[in-house]
Amino acid sequence: CRFSQMLHPIFEEASNVIKEEYPDKNQVVFARVDCDQHSDIAQRYRISKYPTLKLFRNGMMMKREYRGQRSVTAIADYIRQQKSNPIREVQDLEEISSLDRSRRNIVGYFEQKDSDNYRTFERVANILHDDCVFLSAFGAVSKAERFSGDNIIYKPPGENAPDMVYLGSLTNFDLVYAWTQDKCVPLVREITFENGEELTEEGLPFLILFHMKDDLESLEKFQQEVARQLIGEKGTINFLHADCDKFRHPLLHIQKTPADCPVIAIDSFRHMYVFPDFSDLSIPGKLKQFVLDLHSGKLHREFHHGPDPTDVAPGQPIQDLASSPPESSFQKLAPSEHRYTLLREKDEL
Repeated sequence: CRFSQMLHPIFEEASNVIKEEYPDKNQVVFARVDCDQHSDIAQRYRISKYPTLKLFRNGMMMKREYRGQRSVTAIADYIRQQKSNPIREVQDLEEISSLDRSRRNIVGYFEQKDSDNYRTFERVANILHDDCVFLSAFGAVSKAERFSGDNIIYKPPGENAPDMVYLGSLTNFDLVYAWTQDKCVPLVREITFENGEELTEEGLPFLILFHMKDDLESLEKFQQEVARQLIGEKGTINFLHADCDKFRHPLLHIQKTPADCPVIAIDSFRHMYVFPDFSDLSIPGKLKQFVLDLHSGKLHREFHHGPDPTDVAPGQPIQDLASSPPESSFQKLAPSEHRYTLLREKDEL
């Protein structure tokens, strides 16, 4: 790969620069993988273009890969930025009352910084700092909030939204991380042209609600039913919502227009499948079955061959469809040299 060969000496020189600044080999590690020889590693981390630069923290791959300039200076600056403290220390609790409540805020109150509790909090903040604002207070400043010991508080978006308190062990990284991730990363996320590539890199199919930007009622219904019916499917499919006006082109792939919204569809990255009727959303188990039919292959099978024999009434013929399901449109947001194809197509409409 010509581009990999071009990056190799730059990557190596950047590693030497960083090694001088962080001589402790446990601070920063630069590594490279030959994906021809180690295809299993490439598959595990869904590497589909070369060269790809991924960041790992505490053994976990970060969602956002490095997409900056491929130069020694830029790569070294990126590492320095990643090594900076993601937690802002509060000097007065009055600062908490003036937080930006349009953001998701996680506040940790600790007796002292040199503690296992704070080290766990710091590890979590290093991983999730792109999704939440992290703050901390210590000693006398935090005393009023530590009546039952060190604690972590989540302040959700909205001026009147109630705080949520973490009730688990503060030294258990897995528990603190799971709780914080649940608060910082919404169950239903918005897909945009800016984050589309990042979402496709997660490698999970999309369950998408297409709705008009001011149609918050449909979004709320979708969020409620996803939480009610599909919480157990988290990790097997991404729950997303999209602006019908901005994403006219994917709608055209399923023969819909903004006038048809709200519309629910699954994008498997090969094909798109439409949920029969948005009004069926509240029927118990209907949305969940739609997702399960994707996993079982039933959606694809039935599009080509009609209803499964077990779903056909006696004497009813099985339909054989010659056409294919609508092709995925969001796959064009996946890593490729044409990563902005969708945006260009939108501009041309």
